[in-house]
Amino acid sequence: MSAAPSVRRRDGAATREAILTAAVVEFTEYGYARAGVRQIAERAGVTAMMINRYFGSKEGLFAQAVDRAFGPSVIVDDERPGLARALARALAERTAPDSERLDPFLLLLRSAADPEAAAIIRQGVEAHVGARLAGLLDGSDADVRAQLGLALIAGTWLMRDIVGTAALAEADNEHLAGLLADMLHPVLGEGDAKPAPGITFTPSSESPPAAAGSAG
Repeated sequence: MSAAPSVRRRDGAATREAILTAAVVEFTEYGYARAGVRQIAERAGVTAMMINRYFGSKEGLFAQAVDRAFGPSVIVDDERPGLARALARALAERTAPDSERLDPFLLLLRSAADPEAAAIIRQGVEAHVGARLAGLLDGSDADVRAQLGLALIAGTWLMRDIVGTAALAEADNEHLAGLLADMLHPVLGEGDAKPAPGITFTPSSESPPAAAGSAG
């Protein structure tokens, strides 16, 4: 007698997990607006009514899918020492032409145009990767600096992996990581770090020196 409720709970957990897994795939491939509840249910092997039962609505399911997608550490790890270089190296490796696609960023890209989805994505980014990166930063404006860092990460991913501009797509990973690290250092509060090996910057003068003997 006591075994039946336990079986139902296990079945319920498996059903919920199947729906959530299918939703992450559908939202990543098609975005929030184009992903249909029936298509998600079909991928999960359940009826559309089960989605409402477990998640309340498509919006509720999307919120859970965003949490699932952005919860794990993909680029931002918990490595505080050498944070900028660690982020830069991970980003260069994960956006290389032969690397696996970054599904959380695809979900963001394909869903952000929808106002309802954008609000959920914003909450997910702030609660997960944004909070994780801000928690690794010292000093003031940690949240602002963390999200500036994320903007650089997302922009690099977009231009190198999705748009595939030649200069970025063909860049050597180590060289690109060095350039990215030098951009991330001041944002993350590592302004005293030295440029990566082989990379030099020549500061330009704001105005040329006046010629000798020039008037006025």
